[in-house]
Amino acid sequence: LPSQPASPMTLRHLLAAAALAAAPVAAPTVVRAQSPAEHVAMGDRDRDVNPVGALAHYEAALKGDPSNYDALSRGAYAAVEAGKLSGDKGRQQELYRTGEAMGRRAVQVRPSDAEGHFALAAAIGRRAQTMGSRDRVKFAGEVYNHASEAVRLNPRHAGALHVMGMWNAEVMRLNGVSRFMAKNVLGGKTFDRASWNDAQSYLERAVAVEPNRLTHRVDLAGVYLDRGNKARAKEMIDFVAAAPAREAGDAQFKREAEALRARL
Repeated sequence: LPSQPASPMTLRHLLAAAALAAAPVAAPTVVRAQSPAEHVAMGDRDRDVNPVGALAHYEAALKGDPSNYDALSRGAYAAVEAGKLSGDKGRQQELYRTGEAMGRRAVQVRPSDAEGHFALAAAIGRRAQTMGSRDRVKFAGEVYNHASEAVRLNPRHAGALHVMGMWNAEVMRLNGVSRFMAKNVLGGKTFDRASWNDAQSYLERAVAVEPNRLTHRVDLAGVYLDRGNKARAKEMIDFVAAAPAREAGDAQFKREAEALRARL
């Protein structure tokens, strides 16, 4: 029998199939892994509002570049900030240890930069607060050394100025017996360098560099109160109370400021 002509519908189908067969085949989508620099940039974006997420990015950067100074120094700081926000004591200590390890590597990679020394001082200081008296005194000297080196390298490093101010304040807050024991029995000779004047001066310099960082103002308010200057303390507390919360820890700083208000 003679073949039957294709219907118009069948012809359209054949033409569509031929066009599809002639079309180039699209390559499968490839997801490009982020570079260490891109992870550092994402960590910087998250650092103030989400330190846990920022730390994850810095750690990812280090997998691709283990000596990346920015990832090490900024990761150390992010680990400390994440630890401060953690309600789990075990996890908090783990984060402080991570911060210390990253800070030490940062100082090894670039010993002449302030950021690594600051991050290491902050991590050691926080970790020391979880230890016994002897270890706290031992690490206090190291905190002083790295924080003072950071200030020497960058006199306007607000974080390092803050650490130096609080180092002086915490030593001065020890009672006479505790300070004597720390200096003469536990070997804390650097404690002789502490003074209320330095505690106030360093924190005032931190506020001058970063006037909108609430942490500087809360701790300066505490020093003013310890020195009997209630008027200046009230200025700091009122500023913190009225300021918007911009960073992950600001809600806590506002609570601390209100607790200090009770001492006015």
